Amino acid sequence: MTEGVSRPTLEAVAARAGVSRATVSRVVNGGEGVREPVVERVRQAVEELGYVPNQAARSLVTKRHDAVAVVIAEPEARVFADPFFALQLRGISKELTAHDNQLVLLLTEGRADHARVARYLAGGHVDGALVFSLHLDDPLPGLIRNAGVPTVFGGRPDWSDGIPGPVYVDSDNRGGAREAVRHLVGLGRTRIAHITGALDQTSAVDRLDGYRDVMGDADPRLVVESDFTPGGGERAMRELLDRCPDVDAVFAANDLTALGALRVLREKGRRVPDDVAVIGFDDVLPVAEEADPPLTTVRQDIEEMGRLMARLLLRGQAGRTRGADPADPADAAVSSVVLPTTLIRRASA
Repeated sequence: MTEGVSRPTLEAVAARAGVSRATVSRVVNGGEGVREPVVERVRQAVEELGYVPNQAARSLVTKRHDAVAVVIAEPEARVFADPFFALQLRGISKELTAHDNQLVLLLTEGRADHARVARYLAGGHVDGALVFSLHLDDPLPGLIRNAGVPTVFGGRPDWSDGIPGPVYVDSDNRGGAREAVRHLVGLGRTRIAHITGALDQTSAVDRLDGYRDVMGDADPRLVVESDFTPGGGERAMRELLDRCPDVDAVFAANDLTALGALRVLREKGRRVPDDVAVIGFDDVLPVAEEADPPLTTVRQDIEEMGRLMARLLLRGQAGRTRGADPADPADAAVSSVVLPTTLIRRASA
């Protein structure tokens, strides 16, 4: 056991800086009305004494917690197995850290966890929420709305109860899918299949729509539903080969699905890309580069998506703090963002 070391107090900082306790409080909590030379003296005293503000007391003054909840509507096993989530969390974390905010990660194993998440958000522990990987029948959007927490969503929302004017960050899933399938058509492939993602998520629906934009009235047997996982890609590829053994190209809904498809094609003696060309979506490294053969895929900037989600939330908080003004460009700029995608050509197609 070690004895606790007394922490420097607000009064000690005031004495060192030669100002009142109230002045120190205003400087520490970001208040206005203090001359710059005085601000500098207070900051120097804070640094010399190693003063750390009491977060609970600071929250009473600023009405802020400097913490943001990140809610991922997926089971823990899926989150930690899929590098997509790691990249998005890295982008979020970088942006929050740059603004001295803490990230609070909330996962949902199932419907029983939704009420727990909603209670936490409504309890005033965080200043806002970043929510992604939602499914179309997910009650979380409604629960979050009822909690009254400022929210930015990852992915285009499309739920029945709706949230007026939701702010979200997404990639051009439909456009990226069109580019991938057009590339396969340009290679002379005529039996182009699509292994979808989970169709209760808008990203999967948009990618399927992009495939259909190019393929039109293609044989419906060439579309097989999957779930964005390698195992799902394997199952779908087996089903696809049983249905349509003459398939000569596959557009997979993400890179992990494409990995599963590649395994089955090797197992069945199909050469890639000679017999069957394969394209994924995401460009998750090192997954895409280390695939056998290296994977042609549609790149979306996943880390940037996370960073932008956090930036939009923080920008919205700044607008609320000063009183949002619709005529102010800084407030008007808090709107949804759709990032472009790029086809990355490697050996698989």
